[in-house]
Amino acid sequence: MKKYFVTTVVLFICVVLVHAQKSKDKERFNPILSGVPSLSIAPDARGGGMGDIGVATEPDVYSQFWNPAKYAFMADRAGFSLSYTPWLRKLVNDINLVYLTGFWKLGNEDQHAMSASLRYFSLGEVLVKQSEIDPGYTISPYELAADFGYSLKLSENFSVGTALRYIYSDLAWSEDDAISPGWAVAADIAGYYNKYVVTGSSESLLSLGFNISNIGSKISYDNGANSVFLPTNLRLGGCFLFPVSDYNTFAFNFDLNKLLVPTPPDYDNLPGFENMTEDEKTEAKLKAKLDYQNISPISGIFQSFSDAPGGFKEELEEVMWSVGAEYGYNEQFFLRGGYFHESQNKGNRKYFSLGAGFKMNVFRLDAAYLISTAQQNPLDQTLRFSLSFNLDGIKELLGK
Repeated sequence: MKKYFVTTVVLFICVVLVHAQKSKDKERFNPILSGVPSLSIAPDARGGGMGDIGVATEPDVYSQFWNPAKYAFMADRAGFSLSYTPWLRKLVNDINLVYLTGFWKLGNEDQHAMSASLRYFSLGEVLVKQSEIDPGYTISPYELAADFGYSLKLSENFSVGTALRYIYSDLAWSEDDAISPGWAVAADIAGYYNKYVVTGSSESLLSLGFNISNIGSKISYDNGANSVFLPTNLRLGGCFLFPVSDYNTFAFNFDLNKLLVPTPPDYDNLPGFENMTEDEKTEAKLKAKLDYQNISPISGIFQSFSDAPGGFKEELEEVMWSVGAEYGYNEQFFLRGGYFHESQNKGNRKYFSLGAGFKMNVFRLDAAYLISTAQQNPLDQTLRFSLSFNLDGIKELLGK
């Protein structure tokens, strides 16, 4: 007898709400779903405090997720950080994301940097029961991703970076191995450009960045019988940082995001449906689902720019955008704010975020708070924290 962890799947669907929240316009609601959605969660409180922005912001220890190419421009020689993000806190108290990342510069020319991160997304404890009278037992499904990155400064103003990633997702199980943990491999390709420009009587920093993340294989939970796309994502952004005085700075940032995953067909309105019998419609749906299943990850990336059933208008709806600002005092105290927008037909994530940070020679502490303006956001009204350490500062403190 097969034992499927239905409750695990239900809980996983709650996580997928980050991509597919309920829309009032059901006929047009066509979100892009993918496997391992936890890979898309912003892990740190600095970017989270500005509306999930970070591809072109000033380089920091959290850059592995946003843009690994930024590490080549880090002023510090090495550092690491630990971030904690609660999830669905209004419903449960044991779903969370823990993120550990670090970097180190190579050689004395400050042109190379290595980086690494470990992401652990726990779905808490799930009670498994075969019947109402069965006392059941608990399991702990989770998703894990480990990656290593390298960045290289090609010129005074431009750097490139890449990251290689191993992904493991254990969500369900059956005693006959019909359902198994899934795994996949992926890579990021990134670039970062910055240049000082004269504005009035002072110099401001203009930065641009891009990151194509999670380019890789599909992931399967049934030994390859069916597979789903990873959340391959294109992120573009810019940052303009300018000094107001010797101790005060402002930075204005924006990010654009698009999932490079094929849009599912509108199975209820396939071409030629009006002239088909019910049996023909059923056969056409099965064929469309099979064709979608057989799209390769690389073909899916190119197809994602022109396959929306609603045409160019729907393609534009698939672009998410966010804007954010950061105020800094003496490079020690920071206040942040931002806004994230996603079309109601593609997921309906809309929220404001607030954040603050405190930085010393040895450590840095950041916090963020999210305020949702749409229904059912898993992070609504939750705090998340990031704590990072500067290894150069620690050496100075120890007198070495």
